[in-house]
Amino acid sequence: MKFSFFETLEAVLRTGSLSRAADEMNLTPSAVSMQMKQVEVFFGQPLFDRSGLQVKPMPFAHEVASVMQLPMQQIEQLRRRKSIQIEGSIRLGVIESMQASLLPSVIHHLLKKHPALQLKPARGRAVELIAAVKANELDAAIVVQPVKGGSQRLHWQHLFKNELVVIAPPSAKAAKIHQLFCDYPWIRFDASTSTGKLAAQWIGQNMPQAQKSMDLPSVHAVLSMVNAGLGVSMVPSIDPRMMIAYPVKVYPIGRGAPALNVVLLTKKNEPNTRTMDALFDAIQSVASNLPVTAH
Repeated sequence: MKFSFFETLEAVLRTGSLSRAADEMNLTPSAVSMQMKQVEVFFGQPLFDRSGLQVKPMPFAHEVASVMQLPMQQIEQLRRRKSIQIEGSIRLGVIESMQASLLPSVIHHLLKKHPALQLKPARGRAVELIAAVKANELDAAIVVQPVKGGSQRLHWQHLFKNELVVIAPPSAKAAKIHQLFCDYPWIRFDASTSTGKLAAQWIGQNMPQAQKSMDLPSVHAVLSMVNAGLGVSMVPSIDPRMMIAYPVKVYPIGRGAPALNVVLLTKKNEPNTRTMDALFDAIQSVASNLPVTAH
């Protein structure tokens, strides 16, 4: 019996459904269901009433969760005890759009909190970094989770949401996004990426008048072209520091804006080590202070 199964049970009871617990635990609903059945086999009695249209927890499920709550907290405290120095190295891949805004502060945080933990950063596109984690060439990667969810053989740990925005040249006079796509051609972000696909989908549905002029592979390249007055584009929310060299006008979409799910990617079958806990805590601490993220 894996200890993590009890964490999944607690998530099911807290969220009220297998599907919502699956989202929170970065599992499929079928994986959550399988874990709950294994817990039932372990105890020799059902945790849920499956006779109706919806699965409902039985009193025994709450009893199990209640009994396990204290030992789960105590074990977590032992794992995070600060008297034991965290050391080692982590090979971390980071997508291009997060290199400047996130990585320096994460490294600074780790140097301050865990000086014996060495971070070895690598740069690449999301598809390359995901493949590198699968091949054990990287220990972890900060990437945008694919729209379809990604491989179930990997662990996708949510970090934050990053909404897409429309950017226009500094000289743009339009007050509304619709007019921008009438006044300027569309500079498309690389359509082979999750970011590019999400942006293209939204523009295709909401801006039918958009006329594509070029495809570019990076946020910096898009910024430079938009700054030069060559078109408008849709990109992830931009750290203001990135716009010092290439000023642009930013148009938030507001309600219903498409958003990227930025995650920390690791191998699912590997233990959740203290080094990875330290990395995750550092990223979350830094991300909470970024002006471009929403949790």
